Amino acid sequence: MDTERETVLQIVISAVAVVLFVGTTVTASQMYLSGSTVEPTGGYALIGAIGLFVVFMTAAGLWLERQQF
Repeated sequence: MDTERETVLQIVISAVAVVLFVGTTVTASQMYLSGSTVEPTGGYALIGAIGLFVVFMTAAGLWLERQQF
């Protein structure tokens, strides 16, 4: 099976982004855990993680679109 270089790069970038996102959300939720709930500061950290994930995926998509394969 012949896979194009662009497809492999898209898969790698997406996988790295998802692993970083999951790691960030788990770390933030564990750092700001108080009993069985997350503190308000932890909520802001989780929202920040979601925002950074969206920005990263947008930037990666734009970068990939502009590449000449």
